[in-house]
Amino acid sequence: MGEHAETEESQVHLGLEENGPPVELRQRKKPKSSENKESAKEEKISDIPAPERVPKHVLFQRFAKIFIGCLAAVTSGMMYALYLSAYHERKFWFSNRQELEREITFQGDSAIYYSYYKDMLKAPSFERGVYELTHNNKTVSLKTINAVQQMSLYPELIASVLYQATGSNEIIEPVYFYIGIVFGLQGIYVTALFVTSWLMSGTWLAGMLTVAWFIINRVDTTRIEYSIPLRENWALPYFACQIAALTGYLKSNLNTYGERFCYLLMSASTYTFMMMWEYSHYLLFLQAISLFLLDIFSLKQNDKVYEVYKIYIFSLFLGYLLQFENPALLVSPLLSLVAALMLAKCLQLNVKKGSFVAKIIKVINFYLVCTLTITLNIIMKMFVPHKENGHMLKFLEVKFGLNMTKNFTMNWLLCQESLQAPSQDFFLRLTQSSLLPFYILVLIICFLSMLQVIFRRINGKSLKETVTLEDGRIGERPEIIYHVIHTILLGSLAMVIEGLKYIWIPYVCMLAAFGVCSPELWMTLFKWLRLRTVHPILLALILSMAVPTIIGLSLWKEFFPRLMTELMELQEFYDPDTVELMTWIKRQAPVAAVFAGSPQLMGAIKLCTGWMVTSLPLYNDDDLLKRNENIYQIYSKRSAEDIYKILTSYKANYLIVEDAICNEVGTMRGCRVKDLLDIANGHMVCEEGDKLTYSKYGRFCHEVKINYSPYVNYFTRVYWNRSYFVYKINTVISFQS
Repeated sequence: MGEHAETEESQVHLGLEENGPPVELRQRKKPKSSENKESAKEEKISDIPAPERVPKHVLFQRFAKIFIGCLAAVTSGMMYALYLSAYHERKFWFSNRQELEREITFQGDSAIYYSYYKDMLKAPSFERGVYELTHNNKTVSLKTINAVQQMSLYPELIASVLYQATGSNEIIEPVYFYIGIVFGLQGIYVTALFVTSWLMSGTWLAGMLTVAWFIINRVDTTRIEYSIPLRENWALPYFACQIAALTGYLKSNLNTYGERFCYLLMSASTYTFMMMWEYSHYLLFLQAISLFLLDIFSLKQNDKVYEVYKIYIFSLFLGYLLQFENPALLVSPLLSLVAALMLAKCLQLNVKKGSFVAKIIKVINFYLVCTLTITLNIIMKMFVPHKENGHMLKFLEVKFGLNMTKNFTMNWLLCQESLQAPSQDFFLRLTQSSLLPFYILVLIICFLSMLQVIFRRINGKSLKETVTLEDGRIGERPEIIYHVIHTILLGSLAMVIEGLKYIWIPYVCMLAAFGVCSPELWMTLFKWLRLRTVHPILLALILSMAVPTIIGLSLWKEFFPRLMTELMELQEFYDPDTVELMTWIKRQAPVAAVFAGSPQLMGAIKLCTGWMVTSLPLYNDDDLLKRNENIYQIYSKRSAEDIYKILTSYKANYLIVEDAICNEVGTMRGCRVKDLLDIANGHMVCEEGDKLTYSKYGRFCHEVKINYSPYVNYFTRVYWNRSYFVYKINTVISFQS
């Protein structure tokens, strides 16, 4: 017994001497399971070497680098916001104009958004103002709408609260406060792009290059110059913050505090983004697809990806409750996809990574998620009553040639420049600023490196926990995989619909700047080229500094003088005819009058006068789209009686005919409003085989100006100038042809 005990004790001593000093064991009996766990923890702790103390000069260098980078990021955002403010002032000569002239600069749907901001400021209390907006019957005739839900007016609610709560009404005019907030958000937008590029490359030089490319290509990166109150101008800065937080969250070498900060920032920005824009959940759907593919290609960040899915679910349901139980969020493809991913995870089996069974399960899991997503979305649409964006599906069918239509609304949408494929000028502008060539180079290297990693994983080769510069495997970093997939998805859509370039191009700037400033990307390229004449690491470090410096100097030389010239030029927004029209309406028209005309003009009338209108320039509501089509019939070949019946069905009192639409010649033939109406009414042959219906009536907008019967029996001209003709719709008439 004694020899046996001594042997057992000596074996234990030998097993522990490898990792540390021998431990004397007094008990020779078999330990319990809890004791086993404790001893295992002690062994694990003893295995970890004590962290070495970082020298003070290294800490100072890190602090200086972070401080300078943060200072550069904040300065870039502030300078961009100031630039936008100065450019807006020079373009519209804003400070020297009367309030009416300032408001006319808000065109189309922008005018509607700003008008509700004015209504909130006029309300006796915030609660009363919100109630009037949610039960609004003073905007569109014969229609009560929840304007907050339908038009996503949360930015206007927040702006009005801030304006009154901060006492700004005694310091600054409402319009300056409003546009100041939007310009400030654009500064945050640029700062977020700066930080994202910095996080990916490790140098704030990439952030500076991102900002330079963003401003130089601002024609393709933002619509802030043309329409300030657009929902995307309020929402995309939060989306940029969310992507910056997500980029940091996906990094492998992030500490616990940084991870928590990124998670909280991501949660807050995701929810805010969803509240600011009615189409935000579609963008988040694309992001969720990118994360799903990242989860398939990389097993490192599996738990983090599912934490992001939880943020989506939380934001969707909280948004559903606070957006007056908005059914669009319940039938959103984002909710269906995330629910499918969660269900698939519950059904997932624990198998050895890299084995053949694991690969088969990955394929089955992919198929299961796709099937469940479609099934859940169909089920939700069956049980949740909704009318959300049905016209969007019809538009996409026509856009991709799956269906043909003569419908005015669909063809009008197809003719909009923002919904067409990008022109050659778009690619030429990006090439002249050197953005497109470097973006393609960076994307190709990252994509090929990502494919290399995927094939290594398929072949069962293990991947390193931490990727070093010498490895030259930039495609192993999960945040890089995510951004590559995301930019490919956004770019594919932007190649079909040009309006999506305002979402895609900012991330093109960020990705291209990250690539040229990243030593890892150059090292990956040199590994493939098997460069041996010069030390590859040294050359990669040199190029990561030299290339962006050369690009920056060339951009400064070519584009900086242009930016300064734009700020020096004093432009003027001159539209006296519209000013005269609005002045006449405010002075002569009855307060209870209802105006009919083109949706774009109706938005301006609602803002500048407050009078009720028959239609609005909004395209997310089927009833408003039908109203717009009916009111546009004033430019078709229809009888005076037909037009009269249409207008009186909406209780209109005044009709405004715009000479620019009636005599439109500038746009491409077939896309003019009158051409689209003739096609819809069968008065023009659209394709071979179509039946042409002859109209015995002339174009209404021409005929009504001549003042002869029967037009004078229905309409009486009460005001006109070079651009507008206003007719009072008679209430007592004798019907005659």
